[in-house]
Amino acid sequence: MRAAVIDLGTNTFHLIIADLSGEEKKILYKTTVPVLLGQGRINENMIIPEAFERGINTLRNFKSIIDAHHTTLIKATATSAVRSAVNGQDFVDSAREVGIHIDIITGEEEAAYIFKGVRATGIIQQTSLVMDIGGGSTEFILCNKEGQIWKKSYNIGAARLMQAYFHSDPISQDEQQSIVDLLDNTLLELKTVCATHQPEMLIGSAGAFESFAAMLNNGEEVTDIAAIPLDINRYKALATRLIASTHEERTHMKGLISLRVDMIVIASILTNYILEEIKLNALSLSTYDLKMGVLYSL
Repeated sequence: MRAAVIDLGTNTFHLIIADLSGEEKKILYKTTVPVLLGQGRINENMIIPEAFERGINTLRNFKSIIDAHHTTLIKATATSAVRSAVNGQDFVDSAREVGIHIDIITGEEEAAYIFKGVRATGIIQQTSLVMDIGGGSTEFILCNKEGQIWKKSYNIGAARLMQAYFHSDPISQDEQQSIVDLLDNTLLELKTVCATHQPEMLIGSAGAFESFAAMLNNGEEVTDIAAIPLDINRYKALATRLIASTHEERTHMKGLISLRVDMIVIASILTNYILEEIKLNALSLSTYDLKMGVLYSL
């Protein structure tokens, strides 16, 4: 069976086309488009007209690519930006007109797909905390080799926090503290469950963690690798540099794509918080995330 998976994220839309045969997954085509569906008014639960149009145009292009590959199944999932938007259903209806039927998934379903993707890499060999920093939401999955222990989605994505708190250049101490205060109040359940199960490693699911990996690798993208350990001390030094840097300085940093020039600051603050509060001493990247989890679930 030839299948297409579309992941409609808050920042990016992803398309994967693959031939599926049992456990074998042969990727024929993949692309990522920075749609920025959450631009401008994500905290007002609104997809602005420009973002709405970019999203539909991207899906129209995806449909042409899918048709050219004679795909028999299309699975499209929408996450936080569409899920929370008052005009999210309007977006789904418009997508149907171009031939894409979208499932708006819950935060719990999103976390479950992320876990399936990460598990497919084989990296989960010990009690671990998986973290996926999206634009609209951030998912956490506590897991071990046997499976999921606990999972939850929180509306603390990088785009949401950036629009709410990131107004100085570089980000001010007060803005950083406001984010930390929010995390203190939001992540009580996460900290409680981690205190009970004591994960040994943080596994970052794609996205910002791919940027961290590229920057730690002298700007070279991590390609054709499902998972890789990251040096936690080098990561911490990088995060310190990112948080202290200006927008202009970040635009010249090797391995940092334009989409994440500002959101990487929020991702660094989030990651630092989790490493410190959960007391984790090991960090790894999984390049498999939600879209691969959807693919492996077909």
